[in-house]
Amino acid sequence: MRLVVCFLSLLTVFGPGECGNVLVWFSDGSHWINLKIVLETLIDRGHSVTVLVPDASLFMKAKESDRFSYQPFNASMDEQEVRDFIEEFVYFSVYETDQLNLLQILMKVYKFVSIIQDMCISYCDGILKSSMLMDKLRNGKFDVVLSDPMYPCSDIVAEELNVPLVYTFRLSIANVLERMCGQLPAPPSFVPGVISKLTDKMSFTERIINMLFYLSQDFFATIAWRKFDNYYTEYLGWPTSYCEMMGKADIWLIRIYWDFEFPRPFLPNFKYVGGLHCSPAKPLPKDMEEFVQSSGDDGIVVFTLGSLVDKMPKEMSNKVASALAQIPQKVLWRYGGEKPDTLGENTRIYKWIPQNDLLGHSKTRAFITHGGTNSLYEAIYHGVPMVGIPLFADQPDNLVHMKAKGAAVVIDNIKTMEPQDLVDGLNAVINDPSYKENVLHLSRIHHDRPVKPLDESVFWIEFVMRNKGAKHLRVEAHNLTWYQYHCLDVFAFLITVLTVVLYVFFKMCKLFIMRCCFRSKRKSKKE
Repeated sequence: MRLVVCFLSLLTVFGPGECGNVLVWFSDGSHWINLKIVLETLIDRGHSVTVLVPDASLFMKAKESDRFSYQPFNASMDEQEVRDFIEEFVYFSVYETDQLNLLQILMKVYKFVSIIQDMCISYCDGILKSSMLMDKLRNGKFDVVLSDPMYPCSDIVAEELNVPLVYTFRLSIANVLERMCGQLPAPPSFVPGVISKLTDKMSFTERIINMLFYLSQDFFATIAWRKFDNYYTEYLGWPTSYCEMMGKADIWLIRIYWDFEFPRPFLPNFKYVGGLHCSPAKPLPKDMEEFVQSSGDDGIVVFTLGSLVDKMPKEMSNKVASALAQIPQKVLWRYGGEKPDTLGENTRIYKWIPQNDLLGHSKTRAFITHGGTNSLYEAIYHGVPMVGIPLFADQPDNLVHMKAKGAAVVIDNIKTMEPQDLVDGLNAVINDPSYKENVLHLSRIHHDRPVKPLDESVFWIEFVMRNKGAKHLRVEAHNLTWYQYHCLDVFAFLITVLTVVLYVFFKMCKLFIMRCCFRSKRKSKKE
């Protein structure tokens, strides 16, 4: 019997497997945080993972503890240039816009867009124009390319390697990538554009604003993508575009869910996997746990403005610190700037905090957040009401969603915020039970799904590998022209037919009337 058991055990070890080889396109920042969790799960399931990483990367650093392999490539921008650009962009977005006129803002935006495009092209060149690297990738026998399309050209690599492509990302501005490239329907009457700060319940005026927002973003995207269109056409050797190549993706894993998003039309190759990075809380470090426990029944407030913003002007930090000093709760504040003069005894400053573990702690009463998607999902996961202080990008729009669902109070402008504004916001979400009830309702929705978001992400990546793609889930809209998509040719044909029928009917009626009149006249003459 022991021999039989040993034999069966050997069969389970050496039996045939369905392990794949995954090539991961370069990403960074909070995008990399989400992507890395998926990769670790793929490795746990026996897959091999290779990550493309440039020599200029802020977050993607090759570590001995990582279980996937890194494939480095050269980029024309060094790490310091990338860091300086991000700091300048954040400062402009958060603190500088109110000090500039419209023309100066547009010039700054044009400058940033140009730098981002040059950065993207340098990453593309570092991979595509390295014959040694491309040959190595072709010999790698990859089964799928996994990409967060914050940087372009992963679709070109998938085309060159003749393997399917899977996208994983949050959402693009005004859903431009999803609508124009992925063919995701977005009726402007009830689907608010991303960063429009609108909800799905729009007045007539708001529907006009939403429509104009969609049209303007489509226009600007078409102009901004011209450089990529030319690059794609030149490299591939046939007329194509950035959007057309993106549309070839087999699966789009979107990092939101119905706890966050408003109801909207969907496609079979789009999958909502919001909150895939969330996990149960782990024990806190000893000194931090002691400080949390010292809060008693009042509990704690967790405060962070994300990974990119850990400093603020001293006048602003003093306002924030004086507000925090007025509440009975203990506060854990992730802050890397100079210690504020008004810092209260109830507030501790940390260079880094285990945000997920703090939000999952039983003594957490509120979360002061910038409104990043990762942070919001951790708050939803653990059922913690929020005070939002949006800074830039999609953060104001994210917090509009939370406010509309009754889970957050939003302070619109950190530059004009007074201490009492923050105090009032915290008192509202802590003392008004409706905020806690609403966020717990969102938390139940988040947890009450047939498959966990991380498992669903991995399932669809493996599905694509097993089936050599998922073209059967792509809608035929990808092969239609814009006028065919909107049935304008059908309307034109039907209107033409209706016009001809009406014209013939009119002529026949006219002829019939003329004949009747002629006969009546002849009859009257005979009489």
